[in-house]
Amino acid sequence: MVYERLYSESRKKTGKWTYSLEHGQYVIDFIETFCHHSKGKWMGQPVKLDLFQKAAIAVIFGFLNKRTGKRRFRKVLFLMARKNGKSTFAAAILLYMFIADGEGGAEIYSVATKKDQAKIIFNEARNMIRQSPELASMIKKHRTDLEFVATFSKFEPLASDADTLDGLNSHAVGIDELHAIKTMELYEQMEQSMSAREQPLLLMTTTAGTVRESIYDERYDYAVKVAEWQEGYRDDEFLPLLYELDSIEEWRLPDCWIKANPGLGTIKKTSYLEQIVEAAKRSPRKLAGVLTKDFNMRQSSSGSWLTFEEVGNKVKFDIKDIAGSYAVGGADLSSTTDLTCATLLIGKNGKYYVIQMYFIPEDCVEKKIKDDKVPYDIWEKRGLVRYCQGPKVSLEDVTAWFKEMRDKYKIYPLWVGFDPWGSKYWIDDMKNNGFAMEEVRQGAQTMSAPMKELAADFTSKNVIHNENPILVWCLTNTEIKRDENDNIRPVKGRHSKMRIDGTVSLIDAYVVLKRHLDDYTNMQRR
Repeated sequence: MVYERLYSESRKKTGKWTYSLEHGQYVIDFIETFCHHSKGKWMGQPVKLDLFQKAAIAVIFGFLNKRTGKRRFRKVLFLMARKNGKSTFAAAILLYMFIADGEGGAEIYSVATKKDQAKIIFNEARNMIRQSPELASMIKKHRTDLEFVATFSKFEPLASDADTLDGLNSHAVGIDELHAIKTMELYEQMEQSMSAREQPLLLMTTTAGTVRESIYDERYDYAVKVAEWQEGYRDDEFLPLLYELDSIEEWRLPDCWIKANPGLGTIKKTSYLEQIVEAAKRSPRKLAGVLTKDFNMRQSSSGSWLTFEEVGNKVKFDIKDIAGSYAVGGADLSSTTDLTCATLLIGKNGKYYVIQMYFIPEDCVEKKIKDDKVPYDIWEKRGLVRYCQGPKVSLEDVTAWFKEMRDKYKIYPLWVGFDPWGSKYWIDDMKNNGFAMEEVRQGAQTMSAPMKELAADFTSKNVIHNENPILVWCLTNTEIKRDENDNIRPVKGRHSKMRIDGTVSLIDAYVVLKRHLDDYTNMQRR
Protein backbone atom coordinates (compact mmCIF):
# COMPACT_ATOMS: atom_id res chain seq x y z
CA MET A 1 0.00 0.00 0.00
CA VAL A 2 2.78 2.42 0.95
CA TYR A 3 4.98 1.58 -2.03
CA GLU A 4 2.05 1.89 -4.42
CA ARG A 5 1.29 5.38 -3.15
CA LEU A 6 4.95 6.42 -3.27
CA TYR A 7 5.36 5.06 -6.79
CA SER A 8 2.35 7.12 -7.87
CA GLU A 9 3.91 10.19 -6.24
CA SER A 10 7.23 9.60 -8.01
CA ARG A 11 5.49 9.76 -11.40
CA LYS A 12 4.07 13.22 -10.77
CA LYS A 13 5.87 16.28 -12.10
CA THR A 14 4.31 18.53 -9.48
CA GLY A 15 4.71 18.40 -5.71
CA LYS A 16 7.38 18.89 -3.12
CA TRP A 17 9.26 15.61 -3.54
CA THR A 18 11.31 13.91 -6.24
CA TYR A 19 12.73 10.41 -6.50
CA SER A 20 16.37 9.65 -7.24
CA LEU A 21 17.25 6.07 -8.14
CA GLU A 22 20.95 6.93 -7.82
CA HIS A 23 20.73 8.02 -4.17
CA GLY A 24 19.11 4.76 -3.10
CA GLN A 25 21.46 2.65 -5.21
CA TYR A 26 24.47 4.39 -3.66
CA VAL A 27 23.50 3.11 -0.19
CA ILE A 28 22.73 -0.38 -1.52
CA ASP A 29 26.15 -0.48 -3.19
CA PHE A 30 27.89 0.66 0.01
CA ILE A 31 26.23 -2.09 2.06
CA GLU A 32 26.81 -4.87 -0.46
CA THR A 33 30.43 -3.81 -1.01
CA PHE A 34 31.68 -3.09 2.50
CA CYS A 35 29.34 -4.84 4.97
CA HIS A 36 30.04 -8.50 5.75
CA HIS A 37 28.08 -11.08 7.73
CA SER A 38 29.46 -12.05 11.13
CA LYS A 39 27.34 -15.09 12.03
CA GLY A 40 26.36 -18.51 10.78
CA LYS A 41 27.07 -20.01 7.40
CA TRP A 42 27.42 -16.56 5.79
CA MET A 43 30.15 -15.40 8.18
CA GLY A 44 32.72 -13.31 6.34
CA GLN A 45 30.67 -13.09 3.15
CA PRO A 46 29.43 -9.74 1.79
CA VAL A 47 25.86 -8.84 2.69
CA LYS A 48 23.52 -9.45 -0.24
CA LEU A 49 20.28 -7.59 0.34
CA ASP A 50 16.89 -9.17 -0.30
CA LEU A 51 14.49 -7.36 -2.60
CA PHE A 52 12.37 -6.14 0.33
CA GLN A 53 15.49 -4.66 1.94
CA LYS A 54 16.58 -2.95 -1.27
CA ALA A 55 13.08 -1.51 -1.69
CA ALA A 56 13.17 -0.04 1.82
CA ILE A 57 16.62 1.49 1.30
CA ALA A 58 15.66 2.88 -2.10
CA VAL A 59 12.68 4.69 -0.59
CA ILE A 60 14.42 5.87 2.61
CA PHE A 61 17.34 7.40 0.73
CA GLY A 62 15.85 8.01 -2.72
CA PHE A 63 13.02 10.45 -2.01
CA LEU A 64 14.35 14.00 -1.85
CA ASN A 65 13.10 17.53 -1.40
CA LYS A 66 13.08 19.13 -4.87
CA ARG A 67 14.25 22.49 -3.57
CA THR A 68 16.91 21.50 -1.03
CA GLY A 69 17.95 18.04 -2.22
CA LYS A 70 17.67 16.78 1.37
CA ARG A 71 16.09 13.45 2.21
CA ARG A 72 12.35 13.28 2.71
CA PHE A 73 12.05 10.53 5.32
CA ARG A 74 13.29 11.27 8.84
CA LYS A 75 11.53 8.44 10.72
CA VAL A 76 11.05 4.82 9.66
CA LEU A 77 9.08 2.10 11.43
CA PHE A 78 10.08 -1.26 9.98
CA LEU A 79 7.88 -4.04 11.39
CA MET A 80 8.78 -7.60 10.47
CA ALA A 81 8.77 -10.96 12.23
CA ARG A 82 11.82 -12.33 14.03
CA LYS A 83 14.71 -13.90 12.14
CA ASN A 84 14.15 -11.76 9.03
CA GLY A 85 17.45 -9.95 9.37
CA LYS A 86 16.38 -6.87 11.35
CA SER A 87 19.66 -6.42 13.22
CA THR A 88 21.83 -6.90 10.15
CA PHE A 89 19.67 -4.50 8.15
CA ALA A 90 19.72 -1.81 10.86
CA ALA A 91 23.44 -2.18 11.54
CA ALA A 92 24.28 -1.82 7.84
CA ILE A 93 22.19 1.35 7.48
CA LEU A 94 23.68 2.90 10.62
CA LEU A 95 27.17 2.09 9.36
CA TYR A 96 26.38 3.94 6.14
CA MET A 97 25.13 6.94 8.13
CA PHE A 98 28.28 6.73 10.26
CA ILE A 99 30.82 6.49 7.44
CA ALA A 100 29.47 7.43 4.02
CA ASP A 101 26.65 9.95 4.43
CA GLY A 102 29.01 12.93 4.30
CA GLU A 103 27.89 14.29 7.67
CA GLY A 104 30.56 16.04 9.70
CA GLY A 105 30.70 15.05 13.36
CA ALA A 106 27.94 12.49 12.89
CA GLU A 107 26.65 10.98 16.12
CA ILE A 108 25.14 7.53 15.61
CA TYR A 109 23.34 5.75 18.44
CA SER A 110 21.91 2.31 18.94
CA VAL A 111 19.32 2.77 21.66
CA ALA A 112 17.26 0.55 23.97
CA THR A 113 15.90 0.44 27.50
CA LYS A 114 18.73 -1.88 28.61
CA LYS A 115 22.38 -1.62 27.61
CA ASP A 116 22.53 -5.27 26.52
CA GLN A 117 19.66 -4.70 24.07
CA ALA A 118 21.28 -1.49 22.79
CA LYS A 119 24.48 -3.42 22.09
CA ILE A 120 22.80 -5.90 19.70
CA ILE A 121 22.83 -3.58 16.68
CA PHE A 122 26.06 -1.92 17.81
CA ASN A 123 27.88 -5.26 18.13
CA GLU A 124 26.54 -6.35 14.75
CA ALA A 125 27.96 -3.17 13.21
CA ARG A 126 31.29 -3.63 15.01
CA ASN A 127 31.52 -7.23 13.80
CA MET A 128 30.77 -6.10 10.24
CA ILE A 129 33.73 -3.74 10.49
CA ARG A 130 35.98 -6.55 11.75
CA GLN A 131 34.98 -8.68 8.75
CA SER A 132 35.72 -5.88 6.26
CA PRO A 133 39.42 -4.95 5.69
CA GLU A 134 38.39 -1.62 4.11
CA LEU A 135 36.21 -0.53 7.04
CA ALA A 136 38.57 -1.92 9.66
CA SER A 137 41.37 0.25 8.32
CA MET A 138 39.30 3.43 8.73
CA ILE A 139 37.52 2.88 12.05
CA LYS A 140 39.00 3.18 15.53
CA LYS A 141 37.43 0.71 17.96
CA HIS A 142 37.26 1.93 21.56
CA ARG A 143 35.92 0.05 24.57
CA THR A 144 32.47 1.65 24.42
CA ASP A 145 32.20 3.22 20.96
CA LEU A 146 33.50 3.42 17.39
CA GLU A 147 35.21 6.44 15.88
CA PHE A 148 35.52 7.54 12.22
CA VAL A 149 38.37 10.02 12.40
CA ALA A 150 37.97 11.38 8.85
CA THR A 151 34.69 13.13 9.77
CA PHE A 152 35.04 13.20 13.60
CA SER A 153 32.05 10.88 13.85
CA LYS A 154 31.16 8.32 16.52
CA PHE A 155 28.87 5.30 16.92
CA GLU A 156 27.76 4.33 20.41
CA PRO A 157 25.16 2.14 22.17
CA LEU A 158 22.95 3.96 24.70
CA ALA A 159 20.43 2.78 27.29
CA SER A 160 17.68 4.74 29.02
CA ASP A 161 19.65 4.94 32.28
CA ALA A 162 22.72 6.47 30.62
CA ASP A 163 24.05 9.75 31.99
CA THR A 164 24.66 11.10 28.48
CA LEU A 165 21.15 11.30 27.03
CA ASP A 166 21.00 15.08 27.40
CA GLY A 167 22.97 17.22 24.98
CA LEU A 168 23.13 14.67 22.15
CA ASN A 169 23.31 15.83 18.53
CA SER A 170 22.19 12.67 16.74
CA HIS A 171 22.51 12.16 13.00
CA ALA A 172 21.05 8.65 13.11
CA VAL A 173 19.35 6.64 15.85
CA GLY A 174 18.53 2.95 15.64
CA ILE A 175 15.94 1.51 18.01
CA ASP A 176 15.83 -2.28 17.88
CA GLU A 177 12.69 -3.98 19.24
CA LEU A 178 10.68 -0.82 19.81
CA HIS A 179 8.09 -2.84 21.75
CA ALA A 180 10.59 -3.20 24.60
CA ILE A 181 10.66 0.58 25.18
CA LYS A 182 8.17 1.09 28.02
CA THR A 183 7.93 4.87 28.27
CA MET A 184 7.82 7.84 25.91
CA GLU A 185 10.74 9.60 27.61
CA LEU A 186 13.58 7.72 25.90
CA TYR A 187 11.93 7.94 22.49
CA GLU A 188 11.24 11.66 22.83
CA GLN A 189 14.79 12.39 24.02
CA MET A 190 16.30 10.69 20.98
CA GLU A 191 13.79 12.33 18.63
CA GLN A 192 14.64 15.76 20.02
CA SER A 193 18.37 15.03 19.80
CA MET A 194 18.12 15.06 15.98
CA SER A 195 16.56 18.51 15.71
CA ALA A 196 19.80 20.31 14.73
CA ARG A 197 20.66 17.94 11.86
CA GLU A 198 19.55 18.66 8.28
CA GLN A 199 18.67 15.10 7.26
CA PRO A 200 18.71 12.80 10.28
CA LEU A 201 17.24 9.31 10.44
CA LEU A 202 15.34 7.58 13.25
CA LEU A 203 15.18 3.90 12.30
CA MET A 204 12.86 1.70 14.36
CA THR A 205 13.05 -2.04 13.64
CA THR A 206 10.79 -4.29 15.67
CA THR A 207 8.49 -7.24 15.99
CA ALA A 208 5.09 -6.81 17.64
CA GLY A 209 4.71 -6.89 21.41
CA THR A 210 2.18 -7.71 24.09
CA VAL A 211 -0.29 -4.88 24.46
CA ARG A 212 0.44 -2.24 27.13
CA GLU A 213 0.10 0.98 25.16
CA SER A 214 3.85 1.35 25.29
CA ILE A 215 5.58 3.61 22.79
CA TYR A 216 5.29 0.68 20.35
CA ASP A 217 1.50 0.64 20.51
CA GLU A 218 1.33 4.40 20.01
CA ARG A 219 3.83 4.40 17.10
CA TYR A 220 2.22 1.34 15.50
CA ASP A 221 -1.26 2.86 15.56
CA TYR A 222 0.15 6.08 14.10
CA ALA A 223 2.04 4.12 11.41
CA VAL A 224 -1.13 2.31 10.33
CA LYS A 225 -2.96 5.61 9.87
CA VAL A 226 -0.04 7.05 7.87
CA ALA A 227 0.13 3.88 5.75
CA GLU A 228 -3.57 4.24 4.99
CA TRP A 229 -2.97 7.95 4.31
CA GLN A 230 -5.87 8.89 6.54
CA GLU A 231 -6.99 12.49 6.75
CA GLY A 232 -4.99 14.23 9.47
CA TYR A 233 -2.19 11.62 9.32
CA ARG A 234 -0.54 12.47 6.01
CA ASP A 235 2.96 12.68 7.41
CA ASP A 236 5.38 13.19 4.51
CA GLU A 237 8.46 12.44 6.61
CA PHE A 238 7.33 9.24 8.36
CA LEU A 239 7.75 5.93 6.51
CA PRO A 240 5.73 2.95 7.80
CA LEU A 241 6.83 -0.45 6.44
CA LEU A 242 4.57 -2.95 8.17
CA TYR A 243 4.85 -6.66 7.41
CA GLU A 244 2.08 -8.55 9.23
CA LEU A 245 -0.79 -10.94 8.65
CA ASP A 246 -4.08 -9.41 7.55
CA SER A 247 -6.08 -11.54 10.00
CA ILE A 248 -5.25 -13.85 12.87
CA GLU A 249 -6.65 -16.90 11.04
CA GLU A 250 -3.84 -16.71 8.47
CA TRP A 251 -1.21 -18.14 10.84
CA ARG A 252 -2.41 -21.59 9.80
CA LEU A 253 -2.02 -20.83 6.06
CA PRO A 254 1.58 -21.25 4.81
CA ASP A 255 0.88 -19.18 1.70
CA CYS A 256 0.17 -16.18 3.97
CA TRP A 257 3.30 -16.44 6.13
CA ILE A 258 5.39 -14.27 3.84
CA LYS A 259 3.14 -11.30 4.64
CA ALA A 260 4.88 -11.02 8.02
CA ASN A 261 8.13 -12.71 6.95
CA PRO A 262 9.46 -10.93 3.85
CA GLY A 263 12.75 -12.84 4.17
CA LEU A 264 11.06 -16.25 4.25
CA GLY A 265 13.02 -18.80 2.25
CA THR A 266 16.13 -16.63 1.94
CA ILE A 267 16.90 -15.21 5.39
CA LYS A 268 14.40 -17.12 7.54
CA LYS A 269 14.08 -20.86 7.07
CA THR A 270 10.64 -22.08 6.05
CA SER A 271 11.31 -25.34 7.92
CA TYR A 272 11.89 -23.40 11.16
CA LEU A 273 8.56 -21.60 10.83
CA GLU A 274 6.77 -24.85 10.00
CA GLN A 275 8.13 -26.42 13.19
CA ILE A 276 7.08 -23.63 15.54
CA VAL A 277 3.63 -23.38 13.94
CA GLU A 278 3.07 -27.09 14.50
CA ALA A 279 4.24 -26.70 18.10
CA ALA A 280 1.77 -23.82 18.59
CA LYS A 281 -1.07 -25.98 17.24
CA ARG A 282 -0.32 -28.57 19.92
CA SER A 283 0.29 -26.10 22.76
CA PRO A 284 -2.00 -23.05 23.12
CA ARG A 285 0.49 -21.62 25.64
CA LYS A 286 3.00 -21.19 22.82
CA LEU A 287 0.52 -19.65 20.40
CA ALA A 288 0.62 -16.09 21.78
CA GLY A 289 4.40 -15.94 21.35
CA VAL A 290 4.26 -17.30 17.80
CA LEU A 291 1.50 -14.91 16.78
CA THR A 292 3.39 -11.97 18.28
CA LYS A 293 6.94 -12.71 17.18
CA ASP A 294 6.48 -14.64 13.93
CA PHE A 295 3.35 -13.01 12.51
CA ASN A 296 3.26 -9.57 14.17
CA MET A 297 -0.24 -9.98 15.58
CA ARG A 298 -0.32 -8.01 18.85
CA GLN A 299 -1.25 -10.31 21.72
CA SER A 300 -1.80 -10.28 25.44
CA SER A 301 0.06 -12.68 27.73
CA SER A 302 -0.44 -16.37 27.05
CA GLY A 303 -2.68 -16.95 30.08
CA SER A 304 -5.02 -14.02 29.55
CA TRP A 305 -8.79 -14.31 29.76
CA LEU A 306 -9.22 -12.50 26.43
CA THR A 307 -6.82 -12.13 23.53
CA PHE A 308 -5.89 -8.78 22.02
CA GLU A 309 -7.80 -9.78 18.89
CA GLU A 310 -10.97 -10.43 20.93
CA VAL A 311 -10.67 -7.20 22.91
CA GLY A 312 -10.02 -5.02 19.86
CA ASN A 313 -12.91 -3.08 18.34
CA LYS A 314 -12.29 -0.13 16.03
CA VAL A 315 -15.92 1.06 16.10
CA LYS A 316 -16.16 4.47 17.77
CA PHE A 317 -19.02 6.42 19.31
CA ASP A 318 -19.52 9.98 20.46
CA ILE A 319 -20.82 10.36 24.00
CA LYS A 320 -23.42 12.77 22.61
CA ASP A 321 -24.88 9.88 20.60
CA ILE A 322 -25.74 7.95 23.76
CA ALA A 323 -26.70 10.93 25.92
CA GLY A 324 -30.13 10.63 27.46
CA SER A 325 -29.78 6.86 28.02
CA TYR A 326 -30.23 4.55 30.95
CA ALA A 327 -27.07 2.78 32.06
CA VAL A 328 -25.71 0.30 34.59
CA GLY A 329 -22.70 1.32 36.67
CA GLY A 330 -19.79 -0.53 38.19
CA ALA A 331 -16.87 0.46 40.38
CA ASP A 332 -13.64 -1.09 41.56
CA LEU A 333 -12.27 1.07 44.36
CA SER A 334 -9.04 -0.88 44.88
CA SER A 335 -6.86 0.53 47.68
CA THR A 336 -6.68 4.19 48.63
CA THR A 337 -3.30 4.70 46.91
CA ASP A 338 -3.95 2.47 43.91
CA LEU A 339 -5.88 2.64 40.63
CA THR A 340 -9.65 3.04 40.94
CA CYS A 341 -12.11 2.64 38.06
CA ALA A 342 -15.72 3.70 37.52
CA THR A 343 -17.76 2.29 34.62
CA LEU A 344 -21.00 3.05 32.83
CA LEU A 345 -22.44 0.38 30.54
CA ILE A 346 -25.16 1.35 28.06
CA GLY A 347 -27.02 -1.28 26.05
CA LYS A 348 -28.52 -0.23 22.70
CA ASN A 349 -29.48 -2.18 19.59
CA GLY A 350 -27.63 -5.30 20.71
CA LYS A 351 -24.42 -3.39 21.43
CA TYR A 352 -22.86 -2.42 24.76
CA TYR A 353 -21.18 1.00 24.99
CA VAL A 354 -18.56 1.38 27.71
CA ILE A 355 -17.56 4.66 29.34
CA GLN A 356 -14.91 4.59 32.04
CA MET A 357 -12.95 6.92 34.23
CA TYR A 358 -9.83 6.01 36.19
CA PHE A 359 -8.55 7.73 39.35
CA ILE A 360 -5.08 7.82 40.91
CA PRO A 361 -3.55 10.00 43.65
CA GLU A 362 -1.69 12.98 42.22
CA ASP A 363 1.17 12.53 44.70
CA CYS A 364 1.77 8.99 43.42
CA VAL A 365 1.71 9.64 39.64
CA GLU A 366 5.45 9.52 38.98
CA LYS A 367 5.93 6.41 41.10
CA LYS A 368 3.00 4.64 39.46
CA ILE A 369 4.28 5.46 35.95
CA LYS A 370 7.61 3.90 36.94
CA ASP A 371 6.12 0.90 38.77
CA ASP A 372 3.29 0.05 36.38
CA LYS A 373 5.27 1.03 33.25
CA VAL A 374 2.30 2.69 31.59
CA PRO A 375 1.80 6.35 30.56
CA TYR A 376 -0.70 7.63 33.14
CA ASP A 377 0.43 11.18 32.33
CA ILE A 378 -0.50 10.78 28.67
CA TRP A 379 -3.80 9.14 29.58
CA GLU A 380 -4.60 11.99 31.96
CA LYS A 381 -4.09 14.51 29.15
CA ARG A 382 -6.47 12.48 26.98
CA GLY A 383 -9.16 12.69 29.67
CA LEU A 384 -9.04 8.96 30.52
CA VAL A 385 -7.57 9.41 34.01
CA ARG A 386 -8.28 11.95 36.74
CA TYR A 387 -5.74 12.88 39.37
CA CYS A 388 -7.03 13.10 42.93
CA GLN A 389 -5.33 15.74 45.07
CA GLY A 390 -3.09 14.37 47.77
CA PRO A 391 -1.63 10.94 48.53
CA LYS A 392 -4.78 8.81 48.10
CA VAL A 393 -7.79 8.36 45.85
CA SER A 394 -10.64 10.70 46.73
CA LEU A 395 -13.87 8.71 46.64
CA GLU A 396 -15.77 12.00 46.42
CA ASP A 397 -14.15 12.37 42.97
CA VAL A 398 -15.63 9.02 41.94
CA THR A 399 -19.09 10.12 43.06
CA ALA A 400 -18.59 13.43 41.26
CA TRP A 401 -17.89 11.61 37.98
CA PHE A 402 -21.11 9.60 38.21
CA LYS A 403 -22.98 12.83 38.96
CA GLU A 404 -21.32 14.57 36.01
CA MET A 405 -22.37 11.79 33.63
CA ARG A 406 -25.90 11.98 34.97
CA ASP A 407 -26.30 15.76 35.11
CA LYS A 408 -24.29 16.79 32.03
CA TYR A 409 -24.97 13.95 29.61
CA LYS A 410 -28.26 12.64 31.07
CA ILE A 411 -26.80 9.12 31.34
CA TYR A 412 -28.73 7.65 34.25
CA PRO A 413 -27.31 4.54 35.99
CA LEU A 414 -30.28 2.54 37.27
CA TRP A 415 -27.96 0.46 39.49
CA VAL A 416 -24.29 0.69 40.38
CA GLY A 417 -22.51 -2.58 41.17
CA PHE A 418 -19.86 -2.58 43.86
CA ASP A 419 -17.67 -4.95 45.85
CA PRO A 420 -19.16 -5.23 49.37
CA TRP A 421 -15.62 -5.01 50.73
CA GLY A 422 -15.51 -1.44 49.45
CA SER A 423 -15.86 1.74 51.48
CA LYS A 424 -19.13 2.05 53.36
CA TYR A 425 -18.61 5.80 53.42
CA TRP A 426 -18.53 5.94 49.60
CA ILE A 427 -21.59 3.69 49.29
CA ASP A 428 -23.55 5.97 51.61
CA ASP A 429 -22.30 9.01 49.68
CA MET A 430 -23.53 7.51 46.40
CA LYS A 431 -26.93 6.66 47.94
CA ASN A 432 -27.26 10.20 49.30
CA ASN A 433 -26.71 11.47 45.75
CA GLY A 434 -29.55 9.39 44.38
CA PHE A 435 -27.75 6.28 43.08
CA ALA A 436 -29.12 2.78 43.67
CA MET A 437 -26.20 0.66 44.91
CA GLU A 438 -26.04 -3.11 44.48
CA GLU A 439 -23.56 -5.62 45.87
CA VAL A 440 -21.54 -7.85 43.53
CA ARG A 441 -19.74 -10.63 45.40
CA GLN A 442 -16.25 -11.04 43.93
CA GLY A 443 -16.37 -14.82 43.55
CA ALA A 444 -16.81 -17.44 40.85
CA GLN A 445 -20.40 -18.22 41.83
CA THR A 446 -21.48 -14.65 41.11
CA MET A 447 -19.14 -13.72 38.26
CA SER A 448 -18.67 -16.88 36.20
CA ALA A 449 -21.76 -16.93 33.97
CA PRO A 450 -21.73 -13.16 33.28
CA MET A 451 -17.98 -13.31 32.50
CA LYS A 452 -18.54 -16.06 29.95
CA GLU A 453 -21.34 -14.05 28.33
CA LEU A 454 -19.21 -10.92 28.36
CA ALA A 455 -16.37 -12.83 26.66
CA ALA A 456 -18.81 -13.91 23.95
CA ASP A 457 -19.93 -10.29 23.49
CA PHE A 458 -16.29 -9.21 23.10
CA THR A 459 -15.67 -11.95 20.54
CA SER A 460 -18.77 -10.88 18.60
CA LYS A 461 -17.59 -7.24 18.67
CA ASN A 462 -20.68 -6.20 20.60
CA VAL A 463 -18.66 -4.29 23.23
CA ILE A 464 -17.70 -0.81 22.03
CA HIS A 465 -15.17 1.02 24.19
CA ASN A 466 -13.64 3.65 21.86
CA GLU A 467 -10.38 1.68 21.97
CA ASN A 468 -9.82 2.87 25.53
CA PRO A 469 -6.15 1.93 26.06
CA ILE A 470 -6.47 1.53 29.83
CA LEU A 471 -9.41 -0.85 29.52
CA VAL A 472 -7.59 -2.80 26.80
CA TRP A 473 -4.53 -2.99 29.06
CA CYS A 474 -6.59 -4.18 32.03
CA LEU A 475 -8.51 -6.74 29.97
CA THR A 476 -5.38 -8.27 28.51
CA ASN A 477 -3.77 -8.35 31.98
CA THR A 478 -6.71 -10.35 33.32
CA GLU A 479 -6.37 -14.09 33.81
CA ILE A 480 -8.99 -16.47 35.16
CA LYS A 481 -9.11 -18.94 38.00
CA ARG A 482 -11.37 -21.99 37.60
CA ASP A 483 -12.93 -24.14 40.29
CA GLU A 484 -13.82 -27.82 40.08
CA ASN A 485 -17.19 -26.92 38.47
CA ASP A 486 -15.57 -24.85 35.69
CA ASN A 487 -16.73 -21.61 37.28
CA ILE A 488 -14.36 -18.71 36.69
CA ARG A 489 -13.39 -15.45 38.30
CA PRO A 490 -10.87 -12.76 37.32
CA VAL A 491 -7.37 -12.70 38.79
CA LYS A 492 -4.21 -10.74 38.08
CA GLY A 493 -1.50 -12.22 35.91
CA ARG A 494 1.86 -13.35 37.20
CA HIS A 495 3.06 -9.80 37.86
CA SER A 496 1.53 -7.81 40.70
CA LYS A 497 1.63 -4.59 38.67
CA MET A 498 -0.64 -5.99 35.95
CA ARG A 499 -3.70 -3.90 36.83
CA ILE A 500 -7.15 -5.38 36.21
CA ASP A 501 -9.25 -2.67 37.89
CA GLY A 502 -10.93 -1.68 34.62
CA THR A 503 -11.89 -5.30 33.99
CA VAL A 504 -13.39 -5.80 37.45
CA SER A 505 -15.34 -2.55 37.25
CA LEU A 506 -16.77 -3.59 33.87
CA ILE A 507 -17.64 -7.09 35.12
CA ASP A 508 -19.41 -5.61 38.15
CA ALA A 509 -21.58 -3.53 35.81
CA TYR A 510 -22.20 -6.51 33.52
CA VAL A 511 -23.22 -8.75 36.44
CA VAL A 512 -25.82 -6.21 37.54
CA LEU A 513 -27.00 -5.72 33.95
CA LYS A 514 -27.65 -9.45 33.52
CA ARG A 515 -29.32 -9.58 36.93
CA HIS A 516 -31.85 -6.93 35.83
CA LEU A 517 -31.79 -7.45 32.05
CA ASP A 518 -35.56 -7.49 31.52
CA ASP A 519 -36.16 -4.40 33.66
CA TYR A 520 -33.24 -2.60 32.00
CA THR A 521 -34.44 -3.44 28.50
CA ASN A 522 -37.95 -2.20 29.27
CA MET A 523 -36.62 1.05 30.73
CA GLN A 524 -34.34 1.65 27.73
CA ARG A 525 -37.34 1.32 25.37
CA ARG A 526 -39.20 4.16 27.05
